[in-house]
Amino acid sequence: MDELNARDWTVHPPYLDKNYASTQLRSPRQKLLPLQQTQSELSGLRYDQSAVGTLGQDLTRSAVKNGAPLGERIIVQGRVLDEAGKPVPHTLVEIWQANAAGRYVHEADQHDAPLDPNFLGAGRCVTDEEGCYSFITVKPGAYPWLNHPNAWRPAHIHFSLFGASFATRLITQMFFPGDPLLALDPIFHSVPDAEARQRLICGFSLDVTKPQWALGYTFDIVLRGRRATPTEI
Repeated sequence: MDELNARDWTVHPPYLDKNYASTQLRSPRQKLLPLQQTQSELSGLRYDQSAVGTLGQDLTRSAVKNGAPLGERIIVQGRVLDEAGKPVPHTLVEIWQANAAGRYVHEADQHDAPLDPNFLGAGRCVTDEEGCYSFITVKPGAYPWLNHPNAWRPAHIHFSLFGASFATRLITQMFFPGDPLLALDPIFHSVPDAEARQRLICGFSLDVTKPQWALGYTFDIVLRGRRATPTEI
């Protein structure tokens, strides 16, 4: 493996983190064995772009029943890049998130917050020739979780990217600048390197912001290499 592609494990969270309680149950108990990726794994199956509808990019319209969802409308844009900083076109980007009240549309989420009939909290799109993606959504709310006493997750959006093949898949989270809960979040701090943690925080962009309509944020994602976006544990 050359220097450019070498994985720097200080960028990614460990499988077992004492402050993130659920990792104690799901982390590997035996030493991991590296497997050499084959050419078919690196260049094999990809998603058919025809399966991704145009409404997938606009989470404020994909589930409309009685009107627009409640909450602060936002635009999230960015580029998907490889280890050399080159754009990764035609790759599937999926997101999922809580609604503006901090509630997921999932039976396991019993948080005492309202569901929004006009918001499913999931979207998908395919990057263009320049590796760019874009979503319209609402800013998710914070929510409590049972990791430790009085624990609250900061506002975040989950990302899943498949890159050039299934073998280059990356799952991560995007956080928002200035959130006071970041200093208290074990998942955010499971990334050992402070500079790498900053790569999980999107940037406010006045250029992406649409006047009288929605604030804009930018979030670039690097799939591999020493500047890779940290993975989610």
